[in-house]
Amino acid sequence: MTTRRTQPDLLYSEEQEALRDAVRDLLADHCDAPGVIARTESGTPHDLAAWKALADGMGLAGLLVPEAKGGQGATHREVAVVLEELGRAVAPVPYLTSSVVATEALLACEADDLLAELASARKIGVLAVALNVAPGGAHTAVRVEGGTLHGELTGIADAAVADVLLVPAEDGGLYAVDADAATVTPQTSFDLTRPLAAVTLHGTGARRIGDAEPAVRRALRAGAGLLASEQLGLAEWALTETVRYLKERKQFNRPVGGFQALKHRLAQLWLEVVNLRAAARNAADALASGEDADVAVAVAQAYASSVAVHAAEEALQLHAGIGMTWEHPIHLCLKRAKADSIAYGTAGAHRGAVAELVDLQAP
Repeated sequence: MTTRRTQPDLLYSEEQEALRDAVRDLLADHCDAPGVIARTESGTPHDLAAWKALADGMGLAGLLVPEAKGGQGATHREVAVVLEELGRAVAPVPYLTSSVVATEALLACEADDLLAELASARKIGVLAVALNVAPGGAHTAVRVEGGTLHGELTGIADAAVADVLLVPAEDGGLYAVDADAATVTPQTSFDLTRPLAAVTLHGTGARRIGDAEPAVRRALRAGAGLLASEQLGLAEWALTETVRYLKERKQFNRPVGGFQALKHRLAQLWLEVVNLRAAARNAADALASGEDADVAVAVAQAYASSVAVHAAEEALQLHAGIGMTWEHPIHLCLKRAKADSIAYGTAGAHRGAVAELVDLQAP
C-alpha cells in the first residue's frame, strides 16, 4: 500500500492577502525607495525603525515560533508573503536572517529564552554562517578553548545589527554569543541593503545551546526556501514597474510598450515570474508541511535566481537612461537579485542537490 503525497497548497488565503496588504502599506510609509537609497549612502543601511514597526508593531518576528514559546504560531506560507513584500521594497531589515534563519536554528535547539526574545523582537539574532553557504554545505567552525570561542567568520549577513550571534564550533556545538563581546567588522558588499561583516572571536564567552549540524542544516534550508519568495517579490516589482513605464514612455508618438518586440520580451518574463511563483509557493508549503521539503527548496532555488536577475536586468535596460541613474531604485533591485543568486547556495549547487535527491545521475 503506497502513501499519497498531500496536494501542495500554492494559493493565497484571505488572511494571507490581508497580511500582504498590511505589510505593503507599512513599507510604503516606512521604507520608500528614496529613503532606502539615502540609507545606503549614510553608512547605516539598516532601517531599524521599519524593523521595529514590522517585527514589534505587527508581531511578524515570531511568525514561525509556536504560541507556547512566545510566537504567533503561523507557518512558512505566511512568512513567504511577508518576504515577497520585503523583496518588492528591497527593505533593509534583518527579517530573513533573524526571523527565519536564526529562528529556525533556535527551534532545533533547547534555547526557548532566546527564541522568545527573537519572537518578540527584543533581540535580533544572526546565524554566524557565511551567506553563500548552501543547506548541507561546508561552513567555518570556530575553536573552543577553555569554554571560550576563538576564530574568525566572514560573509555574515546583518551581523552589524545583531544582538546575539549563533556560532557553530569545531566540537559540534552551536553557541550563543553576545554580539557586543565579538568584533564585528563591515565587509564590502555588492548589495548595500543587506551588508556583510566579519565576526572575530578572541576568547569570547558563550553558551552552548545545541548541536550545530542539524540546527544549521534546518536554518539554511528554510533560508534557501523562503529566499525564493523574496526573489519572487523582486521579480514581480521589476516586471510591474517596467510594464508601467513602457505604457507611459512614448517614441514616434506611440507608447513604447506597443512595439511587438518589447511585448514578446515582457510576455516571456511574465511566464518566468508565474513559474517562479509556483516554485516559491511550493517551497513554502513544503517547509510548512514537512513533506518533500529538501526537493522543493532545491527546485525553487535552482530556478529563482535566474528569473530574479533576468527581471532586474530587463527592467534596467527597458527603462533606458533613467534606469541607469542612482535616483531610480532599479539598481537596488538588480544588486539584491545578484546577491541573492549566490545566497544559501548557487543555482548550480541546488541543481546538483536536486539530481542527488531524485537519484538522477550525470551522464
